[in-house]
Amino acid sequence: MPFLQHLGELRKRLFVVVIVLAVTTVVMYVFTPQLMVWLVRPVQKFLPNHGATYFLEPLEAFTVRFTLGFWASLFVASPVVIWEIMGFLLPALKPKERKFVVPTFLAAVFLFVGGAAFCYFFILQYSFPWLVQQGGVAMQYLPRAGDLIGVLEFFLLAFGLAFQVPIVVFYLVYFGIVPYRTLRKSWRTVYFVIAIVAAGSTPDWAPQTMIGLAAAMIILWEGSMAACAILLRQRIKTKAREAAEADA
Repeated sequence: MPFLQHLGELRKRLFVVVIVLAVTTVVMYVFTPQLMVWLVRPVQKFLPNHGATYFLEPLEAFTVRFTLGFWASLFVASPVVIWEIMGFLLPALKPKERKFVVPTFLAAVFLFVGGAAFCYFFILQYSFPWLVQQGGVAMQYLPRAGDLIGVLEFFLLAFGLAFQVPIVVFYLVYFGIVPYRTLRKSWRTVYFVIAIVAAGSTPDWAPQTMIGLAAAMIILWEGSMAACAILLRQRIKTKAREAAEADA
């Protein structure tokens, strides 16, 4: 398409995303009390006063609820957002490449939800008490609602995005950006990079969080490499043959 038509297509896609997020945010705002109870549940036993949270300013409760409703809408509407992004990129793909659009869409949604669920059920119960215990006997933790919800949201988002590793690896190999054999031989470097990413993307320095995220990303990376070896074996052989001919 011409450049102006691309801009028109982008505007249409963004309009759909904005409308969907706006409507979903309003709907989720109504259910924010229940969402807050659900979100705090993994760390409730580590909070003082039976898990009560506090707000210090008159507008803070509204702000917290609106922010939580918006983040919840991102999770709920993530299939629509991802689909609109892929729909905008679809015209740039060749017909044989478009067969991966729906599987990629489903995989992205599944991995994002899986990463958030992994954090919710297995990571928060170990990382959060580590954070609270850093105060020692000199400081007492008073859970302010906005700060607590913000940290928990960041945890879930970080893990959801980190679990997109298989998709990134698959398309790096598919489009020949990085040869499969290079990735396979550079596993030590990849593991080191994953450790750095895990340390930098988690909102705390708890070793349980970093180790858990790094281990999950390594498993996902190895799984994506296995998927590439099976699904793209012919392409990998072709790229290897072309590289050998170029070196000859």
